[in-house]
Amino acid sequence: MKPMPEPAGRALVTGGAGFIGAHLCARLLEDGWTVVAVDNLSTGNEHAIERFAGTERFSFHRADIVRETLPGGPVDVLFQLASPASPIAYARLPIETLEANAMGTRRCLEFAKASEARFVLASTSEVYGDPLVHPQSETYFGNVDPVGPRSMYDEGKRFAEALATWYGRVHDLDVRIARIFNTYGPGMSLRDGRVVPTFVRQALAGEPLTVHGEGNQTRSLCYVADLVEALFRLSSVDRSTVGSGPVNLGNPMERSVLEIARAILALTRSASPIEHVDRPPADPERRCPDISRARQILGWEPRVGLEEGLRRTIEWAEGSAGRRSRR
Repeated sequence: MKPMPEPAGRALVTGGAGFIGAHLCARLLEDGWTVVAVDNLSTGNEHAIERFAGTERFSFHRADIVRETLPGGPVDVLFQLASPASPIAYARLPIETLEANAMGTRRCLEFAKASEARFVLASTSEVYGDPLVHPQSETYFGNVDPVGPRSMYDEGKRFAEALATWYGRVHDLDVRIARIFNTYGPGMSLRDGRVVPTFVRQALAGEPLTVHGEGNQTRSLCYVADLVEALFRLSSVDRSTVGSGPVNLGNPMERSVLEIARAILALTRSASPIEHVDRPPADPERRCPDISRARQILGWEPRVGLEEGLRRTIEWAEGSAGRRSRR
């Protein structure tokens, strides 16, 4: 395998107009990389990458990785982030979600092999399902319903991990797998159904914050800049350091959903009430990563605390609402 060029090289980011993808493109560009972003915009947003317009080292291609040819030219690292990632999105696009993680990942692996590139798969904590082990380490096999209401995403990512693992072994391809836990921050769609954007949108609009059940279920929330730094490090460390197997990336600090709602109400100074509603099916009770492996091989752990991350997210959401009202 050819060595990673220093100080930067050429990266291909599928799902590059998505929430995490756009932040990753920004991080790579800041570090001197040439970045090729690919997205079919089924859930991505071209506005997320419009700030890069005119940047000589950035190009965007609207394409479906399942059916269309990836942009030509060799790359040094390929980040496969192309997949609907929110419950609303993958419920709306179940077949497309499965295809992106199966056939789309296969085509990305073939592209990486042709380029002799490092391959980084964005997997998810959803592979653990509703876990029976806490916190979840990479050795835990999970508790997943293969035909449940979230299975298009859960099983799509589990298959993508298996495919990337065996493709790497058979073809001696340098594969790294990131199991990403709940991530939030500026640029996230406020209507994607996940807890932070939902509560922020509701608080700013003066609407009731809809807490599922009693709100005692926990989430471990990682600010997007911390997550992107971890992805960058995962792509950059030596192959022998990474070894084989996935790496959990997330924040090990658990907070209950009710705590998160109250924190957002305090930071927005909103008078919105909290309204308890029925929990959706397959809603995980607890989700918390064991990041010992990330600490050891990447020297990484989250640095942005929840209150600070929420404050930045709320400030962005307020500014975004103002920009929309002026259009």
